[in-house]
Amino acid sequence: MAAPPARADADPSPTSPPTARDPPGRQAEKSETACEDRNAESLDRLLPPVGTGHSPRKRTTSQCKSEPPLLRTSKRTIYTAGRPPWYNEHGTQSKEAFAIGLGGGSASGKTTVARMIIEALDVPWVVLLSMDSFYKVLTEQQQEQAAHNNFNFDHPDAFDFDLIISTLKKLKQGKSVKVPVYDFTTHSRKRDWKTLYGANVIIFEGIMAFADKTLLELLDMKIFVDTDSDIRLVRRLRRDISERGRDIEGVIKQYNKFVKPSFDQYIQPTMRLADIVVPRGSGNTVAIDLIVQHVHSQLEERELSVRAALASAHQCHPLPQTLSVLKSTPQVRGMHTIIRDKETSRDEFIFYSKRLMRLLIEHALSFLPFQDCVVRTPQGQDYAGKCYAGKQITGVSILRAGETMEPALRAVCKDVRIGTILIQTNQLTGEPELHYLRLPKDISDDHVILMDCTVSTGAAAMMAVRVLLDHDVPEDKIFLLSLLMAEMGVHSVAYAFPRVRIITTAVDKRVNDLFRIIPGIGEAAQALQPCMRARWAALGGPTTHWPAFSRELWRPLLWDRRGPRWQ
Repeated sequence: MAAPPARADADPSPTSPPTARDPPGRQAEKSETACEDRNAESLDRLLPPVGTGHSPRKRTTSQCKSEPPLLRTSKRTIYTAGRPPWYNEHGTQSKEAFAIGLGGGSASGKTTVARMIIEALDVPWVVLLSMDSFYKVLTEQQQEQAAHNNFNFDHPDAFDFDLIISTLKKLKQGKSVKVPVYDFTTHSRKRDWKTLYGANVIIFEGIMAFADKTLLELLDMKIFVDTDSDIRLVRRLRRDISERGRDIEGVIKQYNKFVKPSFDQYIQPTMRLADIVVPRGSGNTVAIDLIVQHVHSQLEERELSVRAALASAHQCHPLPQTLSVLKSTPQVRGMHTIIRDKETSRDEFIFYSKRLMRLLIEHALSFLPFQDCVVRTPQGQDYAGKCYAGKQITGVSILRAGETMEPALRAVCKDVRIGTILIQTNQLTGEPELHYLRLPKDISDDHVILMDCTVSTGAAAMMAVRVLLDHDVPEDKIFLLSLLMAEMGVHSVAYAFPRVRIITTAVDKRVNDLFRIIPGIGEAAQALQPCMRARWAALGGPTTHWPAFSRELWRPLLWDRRGPRWQ
């Protein structure tokens, strides 16, 4: 027989223990009175004060957790915590995300416990996935029943478990997922679905979180939030009346007819499946601390070192066939001479870099698929030509330097869509970290031109390719473009992703101890510093932070045709 789940309940009771001078009857009377007082106080705290307004508790939604803010300006909050590599040097995910299941009755405080765990973890890229998002689409008859409080939303059949399982599997594998948004007022799914991506930790919460065997196997830790039924009823009354426009009679009818019987039949028995039972929900801080400690230990086991592995692998191999280097004509060689010269002025560096970028983009477009087509000329004659055989071209720049290649792409590709991926090196670990991404919808159908000005070890480029693959972009539809690459970076990307086309204007032999390309060129992003300083000031950023901010902390600042935008 399986051992019962641990009850993480170490809070001392607020009542005084009985003394030896109290007779047994008096002890029982004092204990019963104190218990009634505590229950009354708890219920009073849950009810909204009479005659005063209150902010209703927001309904559970599936969402990604943002990182703790580093700087706050007069207009914006700046985030800088990033997601470390979730894959190895082969480009594959070595360990899945850590999934926590939170079960319990309706209004037991699961969402509050989940948010407390997220706050206490204090790690970036935590995804909160709510079971409330996965109610099935109701038929017209079921819609009529729901309107009269005659449909059981607390039954396992009310949930789309197939969609839940497939969504959780993809999240654990590091993939991007689309989650439905449920409207509790109309009992229907909204047209727009939310996109979730980038989970180091997944917290899945819902009343039926432990009701499916396949779903249970996906959960690394199972927590049951055990809350008194009277408290849950009061919370449900307040929520349904204030947030969903229900009347008190309908709420009580639904509770007695469906909610309570379903809890007794389907939910409470799953308590035995939990690894930890948390009595009193969010009030049990001891239990939450124990949970957080365990999750931290699991995350430490999942830490990876990618850049060091790349630096020692794939050396002395011939350059891969997927690499294409722009032909080194005297003109191209001359422009490289200018941008590599340390005496070159900033204006000349920008001018000739842009010329090379334009040639690089034109060269890359020749690798796109084309098909035969015939057009009629103004002279009435047929011309047998070629036309692009794909659906659409999307450019994705790896910030910060990759953004400098966007004008060249826009100049030769009409109406091209642009996405951005912000990757920076952690100064303490030396590993690349994903800080931000903004990709066009349905990017999986496009040919993607991934742009970075220089590629040394290939760590950032590998992370960007991994992000695109996680968003279902086929590997053979990704074209990595760079003004200059090191052989190490070429080998790293080609080894991990052998079907990605790598295109550059030159390949240098070595990388120094600081992972800079030798002989290399100037830092392209440095040329943008005056422009970035102006944008930072325009957003109300403190000028006292600029010296450090200009080099390392400007990364959340993005720019598009509508003006400045932030993570």
